[in-house]
Parts: sequence; C-alpha cells; structure tokens
Amino acid sequence: MELNKSRKNNKNSVIFTFLILITLTFISCSISYKFNGASIDYTKTKSISIVDFPNTSELVYAPLSQQFTEKLRDIYTKSTRLQVLKKGGDLHLEGEINGYQLTPMAIGLDAYASQTKLTISIIVRFSNSKNPEDDFEKTYTAYQTFDSNLMLNTVQDELLKTMIDEITDNIYNDTVAKW
Repeated sequence: MELNKSRKNNKNSVIFTFLILITLTFISCSISYKFNGASIDYTKTKSISIVDFPNTSELVYAPLSQQFTEKLRDIYTKSTRLQVLKKGGDLHLEGEINGYQLTPMAIGLDAYASQTKLTISIIVRFSNSKNPEDDFEKTYTAYQTFDSNLMLNTVQDELLKTMIDEITDNIYNDTVAKW
C-alpha cells in the first residue's frame, strides 16, 4: 500500500514537472513577425520621393492636402528603411486630391437626409526607376457617413483621419507591400 502511494506521488510529480516544462517552453519561445508587408530590395531601392498632393477639387478643405501628404510620408518613414525625399527618389509618388464632396444619403420620414456621405478621391501616379513595370496611375477613393444633424466642421477632422488612413494604407500596399 505504501509502495503504491509512493509511485502515485512520484507519477504526479513527473506529470507536474512535465506540465511546468511545457508551459515554460511556450512562454519562452515566442516568435515575432513584423507585418509591415514591404517587399523592397534595399540593395537596389534606397529612397522614395513624395511630392505634395495639391487639392484641385471643387470643394476645398484647406488642411487636407498637407494632412494627406504628411500621412503618406509618415507611413513610408515608419514602415520602411527608405529615405523619404521631396524629389529624385528611386520610387516616386505624385498626384492630386481631385474629389471632396458631400452627398445626402438615407432620407428620413421628414423627407430630409438623415445621413450624409463625405467622399474624397485622390489620383496617384507611382513610378519605380528600378522596376518600371511597377509604374501605375490609379484613383483611390474613401468615404464616411455621418448624421446629417451634425455640422460637417464638427466631424470633418475625425472622418478625414479615417479616410486618409485607409487611402494611404492602400497606396502603401500597392506600391511596396505587393499584397
């Protein structure tokens, strides 16, 4: 009886030790991946030039051009090792904000719009001096809706931040991430 009890305690000790070792193994073996998605050959491509994107739309929100251009530069600065220049880069981005519009959406019971959609469109021209077959011109569009009872100037900055983030992420993916 005493022998069985000793074996049982020994077996429990082995199982407990095994579980601790497995737990420590999982905790200490963490693999880290950075999903910035950049597929850049840094031996060939060292810089990107990003020209200011002027706002040529009919309805102009003055800060939009600067906000968009700075966010675009930031994404390449933070996510790649490319030197960001104003001109002369191995990669080159330019374009213009050609659309900034408000559209009434869902009509309420009182025949007035209950939602308004803010849309921005940006034409982007990308060129790659090291790989010219990657060159493209494309229009990127994003929109956000908001309650029509709200004034545009109270929600505009928040909506634009979301739309700018979406468009710059798409541009980044199309130019260097190749997703």
